[in-house]
This record gives sequence, structure tokens and C-alpha cells, in this order.
Amino acid sequence: MAVAVLLPLSCYLVVSKLSKGKVIMPKHYVIESIAPDPDAGGRPDTTYHAISELTLTNQMGRQVSVNKDLTGKMLVIDFFFADCNATCPKLTKSMRLLQNSFRKDPKKETSLENEIQFISITVMPERDSFQVMRKYADRYDANHDHWWFLTGDKQTIYNFARKDLGLTTGEGDGGADDFIHSDKLVLIDKDRFIRGYYNGLNDTDVRKCADDIVLLTLERKHKKKVNK
Repeated sequence: MAVAVLLPLSCYLVVSKLSKGKVIMPKHYVIESIAPDPDAGGRPDTTYHAISELTLTNQMGRQVSVNKDLTGKMLVIDFFFADCNATCPKLTKSMRLLQNSFRKDPKKETSLENEIQFISITVMPERDSFQVMRKYADRYDANHDHWWFLTGDKQTIYNFARKDLGLTTGEGDGGADDFIHSDKLVLIDKDRFIRGYYNGLNDTDVRKCADDIVLLTLERKHKKKVNK
């Protein structure tokens, strides 16, 4: 069953359970520090890692920054390379499925399309120019506004994958012999905290990613109502 079929059901169930306080929101990942909170009687106060800025070139040849240019949007990030014929095609199809699930439907008044940005980053930028990225994106019917395929400096990309997203425990310098190949989709919320890791080759995990996107949208709205 396609994710697109599950989303309306997910929305209905989440809204219903949220009103009853029964929804468990996606957890935060990557702890930066834990310290006593003097305003909370010394109880531990956990600070989570927020991803740093990443500036690369998208498939349209435009330099873009994932924080500055995508303020107010959630992110789903994966890593691939254009010549990959093993896991990457399936991974990209999962991203396409998610993209299509959140595309604006003319028959519906509301849409989450503008709430989420899909980002595929090459791990072989020395081969994958932005022109190559454009051809690859077109092959998978990418909406160029809402799904970026990014290329650029290899060391910058690998540092981001390792230090910001924690996708590998292995050491590396982003040099010629360094290689990262992950099957994970990473969900980032609007405050740039990591909220989920999903196996992009597993249909159940991809459906979970779709549901968590909906949850995070409602989490934001629920917080606004509570704070009023």
C-alpha cells in the first residue's frame, strides 16, 4: 500500500489522539549536554544537537543553505550517488514516494507540501555535478522547488553526515579514499533537531517517516495553542 493512502488516515488518528493527550511525539536524537536546571529544582535539563548550516549547490546550479533558505520547514535528508545501482535507486524511490505523498492536491484545501523539504546529497560530488544532479532529479520526477539534489565540497558533505547527522561512527577526513554510504532517511524538525532515523529501503520505516512528519506538524500547532 502506498504511503499516500496512509496519510489521510494518519492525520485523522493523530488529531483525534492529540486532543486526548495520547500521542507520543517523535523523540529527539543526539544529546549535546545534560546539566541540572536550577529553575526546575535541579532536575536534569537536556540540550539536544541542532544541525549546523550547510551550503551546497542544488540541481538548478543555485547555491543554497539548508537553514537560511529553508526557515520554517522540516527536512528529510538522504545520501546517494548518481551511478549507484545497488541501494540508491530504492532509496530515491522512497524519497519520491514521500514527496508525492505530500504534494499539493488541487482537490484539498490544505496541504503539507510547504511544510517539508526533501534533500538528497551526493557522496561522490567529484562525479556528480549539478548538471548530473538535474538529470537524476528529472528521472525521479522531482519537484525542483521541494526536493533538492545537492553537490559541492566533499569534506563539507562528509563532515555534515558524520558530525551533524551521526550517520557513521567511522573516522574520515572527506578525502579521496573516504566513503560514506547510508540507507538512512533523517527527519529534521523546524528547530533543526533530529527527530528520526528510518531505513529508506524498508517500506514500514518509510511509512513511519510519513507519519512522523504529520506528527511534527501537529506538534508545532499544538504548542502554539498551549502557549496562547
